[in-house]
Amino acid sequence: MLEDRSEHACQVIDMSPGNVALRCDRLGAPGERVIAYLDHIGRIEGIVTRRLDDGFAMTIIASERKRDKLAAQLTWLANKHELDLPEDRRHERITPRNPITMLKLPDGRQYQCRIIDLSLSGAAVELETRPENGTQVLLGSMRGSVVRQFEDGVAIEFATLQRPETLQAEFAFDHQA
Repeated sequence: MLEDRSEHACQVIDMSPGNVALRCDRLGAPGERVIAYLDHIGRIEGIVTRRLDDGFAMTIIASERKRDKLAAQLTWLANKHELDLPEDRRHERITPRNPITMLKLPDGRQYQCRIIDLSLSGAAVELETRPENGTQVLLGSMRGSVVRQFEDGVAIEFATLQRPETLQAEFAFDHQA
């Protein structure tokens, strides 16, 4: 999203915890503030530093903590193919029969959400409001924290590994590989 609030598809060409080069159909101007939502990374914002033939480069504005998290995410993404890890999924994914539930934040705010899938260790949920990574939440009665952002929602890691019977009782599901 450029400063004029127009949104454009983009593709990451190269990225580090402090900078990113994007291929885009519309170029940002040097000095322009940009917000980008990147698969596997989430929301980043920064300032365009230079134009490229088919996109632009920008610095990433982030706290030291967020840069450290970004470095860890980038390292994992860079190495997952070498380790033959399609994703960091340790447990089978299941889909609830009724995927609509409530997500509760520490301050008491509650949001209706749709469970995309869940496992013994966490869930992917679709919701309009996206709490920041690290936010403690309740998904139904399951405690957890937000660990990843994606286009339509967040991934939640449960505070403790759940038992299949507990998930079945809470969410009623059909198995899905």
